Amino acid sequence: MAVKLHRCKNLWVKGPHPCWKVQKALDEQGINYEVVKEKYLGPREETVRRTGQKRFPWVEFEDGSVYREESKDMAQRISEGKLTEAPRR
Repeated sequence: MAVKLHRCKNLWVKGPHPCWKVQKALDEQGINYEVVKEKYLGPREETVRRTGQKRFPWVEFEDGSVYREESKDMAQRISEGKLTEAPRR
C-alpha cells in the first residue's frame, strides 16, 4: 500500500511532534509513503477541504480518500497494523 503523508514542512522536528509521531509509526510498520510537505503557517485550504480541519498530519490513500485523527490515535492505529481499517473521508 502506498499512501501520502501530508505533514508540516519541518521534517527536522522530532520528539513529541505530531507529524513525526505518525511518520515514525509508518516507518516502523514498513509502510511505503510519500511525504507531502504542507505550509506551516497561513491558510491551509486543501487540508480544510479534504479533512474538515486545519491540522496536520493526515494520510491520503491511493483512492483519494483521507484519514485524520489526533496524531497519537493515528500512530497507535498504524502501529497496530490497522491503517487500512481507518475511518476515511
